[in-house]
Amino acid sequence: MPRLIIALVFFTLSAAQAESWWNPKWSLRKKLTIDTTESGSKITDAIGTATVLVRLHDGNFQFMSASEDGADLRFIAADGRTELSHHIEKFDSLLNEAFVWVKVPDVKPGAQTSFWLYYGHLEGTTKKEDARGTYDDGTALVLHFSEGDGLPADSSGHGVRADKAGIPVGGALIAGALRFTGQSPVSFPSSPGLEIPAGGSLAFSTWFQPLALQPDAVILAWRNEGSALLIGENNGAPYVEVVEAGKVRRSTASEAVAVNAWHHLAVVADAGKVTLYLDGKNQATLDATLPALKGAIFLGKDSAGDRPGFSGELDELRLDKVARPAGWIHLAAINQGTGGGAQKLLVAGEDEADEAGHSELAEHLSLFVSISKSLTFDGWVVIALCAILALVAWFVTISKLLYLNRISRASQVFLGLWAKVSTDITALDHADEKSIRSLGGTVSGARAGVIRQSPLFHIYHLGSQEIQKRIDASAPGAFRGLSGRSIQAIRAALDAGQELEVEKLHSKLVFLTIGIAGGPYLGLLGTVIGVMITFAVIAQSGEVDINSIAPGIAGALLATVAGLAVAIPSLFAYSYLSTRIRQAVRSMHIFIDEFITRIAEAYPTANE
Repeated sequence: MPRLIIALVFFTLSAAQAESWWNPKWSLRKKLTIDTTESGSKITDAIGTATVLVRLHDGNFQFMSASEDGADLRFIAADGRTELSHHIEKFDSLLNEAFVWVKVPDVKPGAQTSFWLYYGHLEGTTKKEDARGTYDDGTALVLHFSEGDGLPADSSGHGVRADKAGIPVGGALIAGALRFTGQSPVSFPSSPGLEIPAGGSLAFSTWFQPLALQPDAVILAWRNEGSALLIGENNGAPYVEVVEAGKVRRSTASEAVAVNAWHHLAVVADAGKVTLYLDGKNQATLDATLPALKGAIFLGKDSAGDRPGFSGELDELRLDKVARPAGWIHLAAINQGTGGGAQKLLVAGEDEADEAGHSELAEHLSLFVSISKSLTFDGWVVIALCAILALVAWFVTISKLLYLNRISRASQVFLGLWAKVSTDITALDHADEKSIRSLGGTVSGARAGVIRQSPLFHIYHLGSQEIQKRIDASAPGAFRGLSGRSIQAIRAALDAGQELEVEKLHSKLVFLTIGIAGGPYLGLLGTVIGVMITFAVIAQSGEVDINSIAPGIAGALLATVAGLAVAIPSLFAYSYLSTRIRQAVRSMHIFIDEFITRIAEAYPTANE
C-alpha cells in the first residue's frame, strides 16, 4: 500500500507508459517469454524455478549496440523492477554469438512466463554476473565445459574443479564441450558439497553425443565403499545402475540413440525410485533407494572394473542434491537444445528503444524509486499521511474551483438581467414571490436555474423578501414607502446574508491551511526519525562510510520532500482561491450598496 501511494504522488507523469522502463540508462530491451502452452512447447508437469539458457545471435540481438563482453546485459522480471541473477558462459561480439544462463523463478506449466533483457548501456558499465545466484541451494555441481583448457570447473559457485584435464571441443551444442575417448576419466575429488546421504534425493542431467557405440559404456561413476551410482549407454541405449551392498539394480533397456547426435540424458532419484529420462521423456523407472554417495566422481570411465569408457562428447552436466520434477527436466531438454522446440519455448520479442528514457525528467524520477527502497516503516507512514493530506487538498481545490466558476458564470448572467430591471425597480412586484424570483418576468427556464446559483441572486432575493414583508404588514393599499429605519434593517439583513455566502465560499479551506502548515512538519518528523534510525544502525554495525550512510539519509529526506509536495501546491491553491473569494465578496458589497440605493430611490421615505 505505501508503494502504491508513493507511486501516485511522484510518478503521475510516467503512469501513461504501459510498462515502465527499468532504468533509463539502458537504451534497448526485448521481452523474453517462456511459453509452455500448446502454442509453444507444451509442458504439463510442474516446473518451478529454472535456470534458462538464453541464446543470442544476429537474428535476435544487436551485438553492435551492446558491450563487447556483454557487461551491460541485465535481466529484469516481468514486474519491471526485480533483477534476475545471470551469468555468461560465452559472449563473442565478433562471431555474434552468446550463451547466457538466467534464473527464472516459478515457471509454470501450460502458461507464459515473461522477463526482460536490457542492454545498450555502453559507458562505464561493469559486469554484474552472479554465477552462484543463478542456481538454487539444491545445486551441487554445474559444468559448462567452456574453459578452453579442458579442465572443467564448477560454475555453481561451490569451487569444485577437476583433477585432470579432458579434451576440449569448441563450437559444440552450447559453446564448448569435453571429448572422451573411453581410455581415461576426468575425475572430481570428494568434497562436502558432493555428498548425498543414504536414501537421499538426486537429479543428474547432461547432453551426450556418442561417437562410437559400445556395450555398457560408463558416462558417470560415483562409488563409495561398495556402493555406487553408474550412468551410461549400452550400444546407444542409456541406463542407470544402483549398487548397494553388492546388490545391483539396473534400469530396463531404453530407446537407443544414433552416433554423432546430441541427446539430453537425465536421472532423478527420490522416494525409493530412480527415473531415467531421454530428451525430456520418461524412459525407465527403477525401484531403488540411493546409497550414501560421497566419494570422487568420475566422468567418461569407471575407476573400478573393466567396463569400457564412454566414447563421445559431453556438454552441460549438472548434479543436484534434490529431485527435480518431470516438467523441470522437460524444460531443460527443450530449452538447451537447438531444435525448433527451443525457439517455440523461449520466444524473443522485438527490440524496444527507450525513446524518452534518456530524458533528464525520466532519469530524475527514477532516482525516487531507488531512494524509496531505503525508506523505513516510519518514513512510509509519514509519506502515507502526506499522501492523504495531498488527496484531501486536491479534492478541496478542485471542488472549490468548480464552485467558484459556477457562481461566477451565474453572477454574470444575473448582473446582466439586473442591469435592465434596476433602472425601474418599481416594475418588480415585491408583493409577489413569483415576480421576485423571475425578476419581474424577465427570466425563466434554464436561465432561471443558472442565476439562482449566484450569491448575488440570493442577496437580491433576501432583500426583496424584506420589502415583501413590509408590504404585507401594511393595510391593503396603505403602503407608502420605506422608512429610514426599514432601509437600515434591510441593509442589516443583506449583510447577514452576505456573511452566510462568505462562509460557503470559505468552507473547507481549512484543509488547505492544514496541508500548508502540517505537511512540512510531518515531513520533518519522518526525516528526523529516518536519520535517527540510520545513525543507530551505523552505531550497531560499526560501518562508517558514505555507502552505508547515504541511502538511509536519502530515504529520510524523501519524507521532507513528501511534506513539501503537500504544502507548496496547497499554498499556491490557497492563494489563488483566496483571491477569487475576495473578488466574489467585493461583488456582493457593491451589489448590496447598489440594491439599497435603488430601493431608497424607488420607494419614497414614509413618515416615521
